[in-house]
Amino acid sequence: MSAAAVPDHLRGALTRWLLEVTPELYVGTVSARVRDELWTAVAACAGDGVEVLAHPADNEQDFQLRTVGRRRRAGRCSPREQT
Repeated sequence: MSAAAVPDHLRGALTRWLLEVTPELYVGTVSARVRDELWTAVAACAGDGVEVLAHPADNEQDFQLRTVGRRRRAGRCSPREQT
């Protein structure tokens, strides 16, 4: 889980369940219930930041992504401007 715009008290809650391997990047193995509760708390605090969650899923890639926040990428990539 990448949690860039969360308050300190929520960062503390995340580190109770997950390892903070680099600033704002949390990794760990938790139950679906704990994962969803953590995501709900993080999504509620997203504000101007962007939050991303990757977790196992039963699909071709074997994972699912969830995103929330105002600075998410939207639409298609624009072609490079030639200089």
